Amino acid sequence: MLNLIKPQRLRKGDKVAAVSLSWGGAGDADLRWRYDLGKKRLEEQFGLEVVEMPHTLKGSEYLYKHPEKRAEDFMKAFSDPSIKAIFSCIGGEESIRMLPYIDFNIIRNNPKIFIGYSDSTIAHFMCIKGNLSSFYGPSILAEFAENIKIFDYTKYWFEKALFKNSAIGNIPAADMWTGERIEWLEKNKNIAKTMKANQEYEFIQGSGKVQGRLIGGCIEVLEMMKGTSLWPSIDAFKNSVLFFETSEDMPEPTYIEYWLRNYGSQGILQNARAILWGKPYQGKYYEEYKDAIIKVVINELGLTDFPIIYNMTFGHNQPMMCLPYGALAEINCDKQTFSILESGVI
Repeated sequence: MLNLIKPQRLRKGDKVAAVSLSWGGAGDADLRWRYDLGKKRLEEQFGLEVVEMPHTLKGSEYLYKHPEKRAEDFMKAFSDPSIKAIFSCIGGEESIRMLPYIDFNIIRNNPKIFIGYSDSTIAHFMCIKGNLSSFYGPSILAEFAENIKIFDYTKYWFEKALFKNSAIGNIPAADMWTGERIEWLEKNKNIAKTMKANQEYEFIQGSGKVQGRLIGGCIEVLEMMKGTSLWPSIDAFKNSVLFFETSEDMPEPTYIEYWLRNYGSQGILQNARAILWGKPYQGKYYEEYKDAIIKVVINELGLTDFPIIYNMTFGHNQPMMCLPYGALAEINCDKQTFSILESGVI
């Protein structure tokens, strides 16, 4: 079972580091405006001082060629006592290449907030290996630099999770959602995304209350680390609440079956207490993913009272909640609620 160290909460005036751990688009000339907007909002709306690490803005071509420099930035941000949190600029697809260059003792000895999603799943599992709780939540280029403004739901749960050391509590589904993709051009920055009414969380099965500690991420990215030294032992999944979501790649439903069978073959699903599943990107394959989950988890593995909650508000659609790794979550299947029973920070 996960027993991770919680980081210190954020306060106004804190210095936070922006890092490019995967795709280096924050430093590309045509996207620098987007990074600058996200940075400005973090400073003006949350009172933070945002600093770049030496290679954060070196650009996508340089950072693709130098995973060791991305890892160097990550380690430097943890090592610097003046930096209170680390924010991922954006995801990508190959931050697993940093693995040979990570010193897990640096993470273990310098606990602080790390936040991001998508390919940042890799960095979250680096934090887990360093015994640190991190946050599956918004990134600088996407959510904090969102057209017009940061979504209210995203802003609320970000502040609740990272700035307050009280229990996060009940987290309802967002009333509205969007998966619309508007090209990241500066001329488009004042175009609002089209919002749609969101349905409530969909409780596929389960009864009563269950509790467990949160672990998961982007399911395609998790596949990249299976079999590496980053993949946790089965103990990390005991009494866990697994959370999974898919990316803008929108993998075909058969892959969901393949991957879930692997979790079953490892005994992970049988050791967990529940699954949370994020709304599929743009709602594509909504029913097909659900059918794949039912086929493998219920019909093949026979986990007939295993709580499965679908259409959760985290991951690649917007807005999003923040999920602290290792925090104790509760699913009340009868009332159809999801809560985090403790704080994400101290």
